[in-house]
Amino acid sequence: MPSRSPTNKNRTHVIGLISDTHGLMRPQALAALQDVQLIIHAGDIGAPEVLRDLKRIAPIVAIKGNNDREDWAKSLPDTKLLKINGKKLYIIHNIKELDCDPLAREIQVVISGHSHMPLIAKRDGVLYVNPGSAGPRRFKLPVAVAKLRIYGAHIRPQIIELVI
Repeated sequence: MPSRSPTNKNRTHVIGLISDTHGLMRPQALAALQDVQLIIHAGDIGAPEVLRDLKRIAPIVAIKGNNDREDWAKSLPDTKLLKINGKKLYIIHNIKELDCDPLAREIQVVISGHSHMPLIAKRDGVLYVNPGSAGPRRFKLPVAVAKLRIYGAHIRPQIIELVI
């Protein structure tokens, strides 16, 4: 059963998306997420302090990534299904491990991490968003977070590249 948030369809919900912090909570990421009502961490958190810092901004939904193996992360789910403003959001760390058909499950947004590469794509009517990595820089990939605005029937994703 999906978790439920307020479903006032006339209200705009601003959701912060972050992934692959690997224990590094950058002040630039915290600043970029200041105006959100909910934060989703798509795994590879790296340390419980990351979640503590994010909870100071807004309630948080987090899943574990392939590197979250310590005791503090054992209670985190591998995936999560949320319903916000009548829209279903599915959170998974590695999109290559997606073992369901989002369209058949009436999922509007799939949120992932793992690749460290920011992505916004729409396939078969399903929006796929990867906020990229907000943690240590990997190769020449940008350091980024994302926001998802849900209002009425509209879903608007935005990648925010952090200046570090």
